[in-house]
Amino acid sequence: MIALPQEIRDVMRAAHGSPVRLTDPESQSEYVVVSADIFDRVQALVYDDGPLTVEEQTEVLRQAGLRAGWEDPEMDIYNDRDPRRTK
Repeated sequence: MIALPQEIRDVMRAAHGSPVRLTDPESQSEYVVVSADIFDRVQALVYDDGPLTVEEQTEVLRQAGLRAGWEDPEMDIYNDRDPRRTK
């Protein structure tokens, strides 16, 4: 865990529990700092680590197939040679 510098601690105290926006001067990336209890509450609302539904499983497999190149026209030869397919 990284300790907060005094400057950020002072800003967090002044915010009274509200999120604080920080900007990285080098990359101009913005970050939001919130207390751990707020983060935990928000995460519980939006994150579900239960088993995937059938629809979610199907989408994960479809995306994996696309990344593997299954939409590449050169892969059509495997469809043509599939003995289970009717012509």
